[in-house]
Amino acid sequence: MSKSALVLTSVLLVLLVRGCGSLPSWLGGDAGSETGSPGGPAGSPGTAYQPRPIIVAFGDSLTSGFGADPGESYPDFLQQKLDRRGYEYHVVNEGISGDTSDGGLVRTSTVAARKPEMVILALGGNDGLRVLSVSRMKRNLSRTVESLRKQGAKVVLCGMKLPPNYGADYREDFEEAFAEVAGQHDVVFLPFLLEGVADKPDLMQADGIHPNEEGNEVVAANVLKLLEPLLVHPSTGQSDENR
Repeated sequence: MSKSALVLTSVLLVLLVRGCGSLPSWLGGDAGSETGSPGGPAGSPGTAYQPRPIIVAFGDSLTSGFGADPGESYPDFLQQKLDRRGYEYHVVNEGISGDTSDGGLVRTSTVAARKPEMVILALGGNDGLRVLSVSRMKRNLSRTVESLRKQGAKVVLCGMKLPPNYGADYREDFEEAFAEVAGQHDVVFLPFLLEGVADKPDLMQADGIHPNEEGNEVVAANVLKLLEPLLVHPSTGQSDENR
């Protein structure tokens, strides 16, 4: 090899080492020394990326944020509140407008596939509005909770209430079904997702069913009160239930 070729090769090797941090395996370097992971946070070489644990908001239009602007659903506000408190969780919105407990049961496998640490289950409202079978709704919710817990997720079950014109007997059976499912599976229970919202016109949209931006923020606060004791505390590394 000529002298000029040797010089050029040496320069290329120096540049290669500076760019990669080590020699490639075909030049005697250690191919397994890189511990960083694609998609890891910028500026943290040598540190494996750890994805944030997932909280799934699993529900219908009250979860999806129907009628509200993008970024103004209750799961969006829940994410903001968690971030401000320093909790490293990622909230995933699995709300589908018009979904019933039947549809939710079908979607349970999709939610479980996300490997969530927690699931906020808020289905059944459309069952009530359509005067569907309460016993069927109760069975669907029970099977959904059972399936999610078998996959290792903690579940927060949210109940619903119906307007007075639905009849006292149906309304009573409907509302009690949520409490019975929560008791059966011993899960955290929020009796009414829209507590402190549904009875305040300034927090509701014109349809009287869906919260507006301010209402969704109140819903997020209601949910967080029940959720927070289950979360890993940012300073102690433990959840309140384990302390």
